[in-house]
Amino acid sequence: MNYFPSALENLIDKFATLPGIGRKTAQRLAFFMISLSDEEAISFADAITEAKENVECCTVCLNLTDGELCVVCRDTRRDPSIVCVVPDPKGVLAIERAHEYGGRYHVLHGVISPMNNIGPDDIKIKELIARVSDGSVEEVIMATNPDTEGETTARYISRLLHPFGVKVTRLAYGIPVGGSLEFVDDATLMRALEGRLEM
Repeated sequence: MNYFPSALENLIDKFATLPGIGRKTAQRLAFFMISLSDEEAISFADAITEAKENVECCTVCLNLTDGELCVVCRDTRRDPSIVCVVPDPKGVLAIERAHEYGGRYHVLHGVISPMNNIGPDDIKIKELIARVSDGSVEEVIMATNPDTEGETTARYISRLLHPFGVKVTRLAYGIPVGGSLEFVDDATLMRALEGRLEM
C-alpha cells in the first residue's frame, strides 16, 4: 500500500537506486526535494541535466572532463611516462588528495568481476594497451582495490603489459597508520610483511 502520492513514490524509488542509499534515506531526500522552492528544484534538476549532457571521458586517460582532455592530461608538468591505473574516477581523486603523484592516469571504469558478468572487454583495458604500445609509457602503477576483483584485474593487466617491457608496480598496502596489530586481518598482515621496508 502506497502512503504517498505516486509522483513522490517515484521520486523515492529513483533516490533508492543510488549507491549507498537505502529506503529511509531515499525518503528523506525526496521529502527534502519537494520542500525546495520551485527555483531551487529547477536549479537542482538543471544541474543534473547539465552534468549528464556535458561530462564525458577524456580522450587520453578516460577520466571525467567537460572537454577533450581532463585537467590532469592538460597539465604539462605531469610526467606522461608514468600511468596510474585506477578502477574509476573516484580513484583519481583519492590519489590526488595525497599531493605526491606527478604522473598521469588511466581510468578503467570498472574491474573484472565474473560474479557480476564483467569481463576484460567490459572495461577500458584495450585503451590502456594502446597507450602503452606506443612506447612512451615506462611505468604502470596498478592502483586497483586490494580485494578479489581488484587483484584479479591488476594481475590480468600485468600479464598483458609484460610483452611491452614496461615496469608494472602495485600500490603498497598493509597496516594503516594509527592501526593496531590485533585488529588487522590475516591478508592485510601478510601484505604488510611482504611489502616491509628497510629502516
